[in-house]
Amino acid sequence: MSTHETTEEAASAAGTGVRLTAGGAELTVRPELGCRISSLRVDGTELLRQGDRYGSFPMVPWCGRTADGVFRDGDALRRLPLNSPPHAIHGTGRDQRWRTVRADETAAVFTYDLGDPWPYTGRVTQLVELAEDGLTLKMGVETYGNSFPAQAGWHPWFLRRPQGRPAGGAGAADGEGGDGDGVRISFDPAWQEERGADHLPTGRRIDPLPGPWDDCFGMPDGVDVRLTWPGWLELRVTSRAEWVVVYDEQDEAVCVEPQSGPPNGLNSAPRLVTPIDPLEVATTWRWRRL
Repeated sequence: MSTHETTEEAASAAGTGVRLTAGGAELTVRPELGCRISSLRVDGTELLRQGDRYGSFPMVPWCGRTADGVFRDGDALRRLPLNSPPHAIHGTGRDQRWRTVRADETAAVFTYDLGDPWPYTGRVTQLVELAEDGLTLKMGVETYGNSFPAQAGWHPWFLRRPQGRPAGGAGAADGEGGDGDGVRISFDPAWQEERGADHLPTGRRIDPLPGPWDDCFGMPDGVDVRLTWPGWLELRVTSRAEWVVVYDEQDEAVCVEPQSGPPNGLNSAPRLVTPIDPLEVATTWRWRRL
């Protein structure tokens, strides 16, 4: 291991994280805190909600809610911890200490080994790569033994009104979510997953409804969601994944969550990870100054 890598390991163990920089962009990853991005600054302005539960964390080995913490793998019934009763939510990766494999000024790679309370063994790898005008995240889930269903994605908390940015803008435009000089959300999904009273998809696909949202949308040509802070910055979240959850019910921040399958997908749309077919997913956040 290089001296730089040793330094990064010590920094993350101390809780200061792994820091990347590229031009006016600065990013901090906390591998000991579920490998979440705890900070993303553009020209000195923080984009992400602060706090150990926030930033942007990987959702793995499942995304969103799994109904009653139960899913089937063939004839086997598997049970997960009910960390959001009555459901299991957002995977176990955000609760694990990840290992820094390598890091340099603009990119870093992290891993953790799957195991209890997830009922299978395997490995998750996340690449974080920062550029002056964007961020690329890649995640892979692999198994060295039995095949199993899995999902992967990301759960960023973008500040609705970042401190220190220029004020400006009136209300949101038609077809967009937002309020006043807060962030505007714009996207064109093919459908919305109807959400039941239990916050799980009912299985029906409906025409997209106006927000506020805590909903999953289908984008079969790939996720493409634009966040605009009027007079300051536009940020596009894109992914070849076909599913995105948008959550904007809080005043502090909004979430745009590209993921490999819908909520409760371990049951409704299982994607098997096999020794010759790992699960791979990626997303890019590209920004431009206005």
